[in-house]
Amino acid sequence: MNDVKCGKLCYSGQKCQKIPEALIKLYGSKTQSLDLSYNDLASLKGLEGFFELKELILDNNQLTDSLVLPYMPQLHTISLNKNKIQDIETLLLKINQNLPNITYLSLLGNKACPNELSGAENDEEDYQRYRYYVLYHLPNLKFLDSNKVRESEKTEAKRRGKLMNIIRPKAANVNEAVLNDSNANIFTPLPKSIRGPEDHKGAYGRCRYRYSGKHSEGNRFISNNDL
Repeated sequence: MNDVKCGKLCYSGQKCQKIPEALIKLYGSKTQSLDLSYNDLASLKGLEGFFELKELILDNNQLTDSLVLPYMPQLHTISLNKNKIQDIETLLLKINQNLPNITYLSLLGNKACPNELSGAENDEEDYQRYRYYVLYHLPNLKFLDSNKVRESEKTEAKRRGKLMNIIRPKAANVNEAVLNDSNANIFTPLPKSIRGPEDHKGAYGRCRYRYSGKHSEGNRFISNNDL
């Protein structure tokens, strides 16, 4: 499961929801590469106990925007593929503050990373804008997701990456806003109630009443020659 003599520790596929305390006590001071992928981690509490860490793999967990990253100045690689991270701006702020030497970052499969893995509505332009935005905030990255960072990307990110964040309204928020808007247009041509078989409104048949319109205002301006 692990090779701590070489500084590598793998605790993958154990279905743990938090980092085991025993793992921290036994291997925290010896581990430089930690693989916690394919678990059910919703928190990184205890990660600060791995103070020699340089590489961290957290793929396929349950981490969200509320994740807390401890200050780890030696960490150069972090992989967060296939988690539940949506807010790229908040995540980059945490990385800038607590992981100052990151050169490899991977976020594939998160909503925060707008490519085909995170949603069919995303396209190549969305993903490229995301790369510019990330590189603007983390200019020392050498790899982003599965691709090496190009010099042309760095140049473009420096020039206009600040404006490249992609923000889409959440469907629930949009619906709530419409319901709360007193000026919203709620007109619908459909009936508000479902008609039953005994309700004959709008049914085909002979009409009992007829309006000729001879006393209408419009007829005052119609002459015999117009008929």
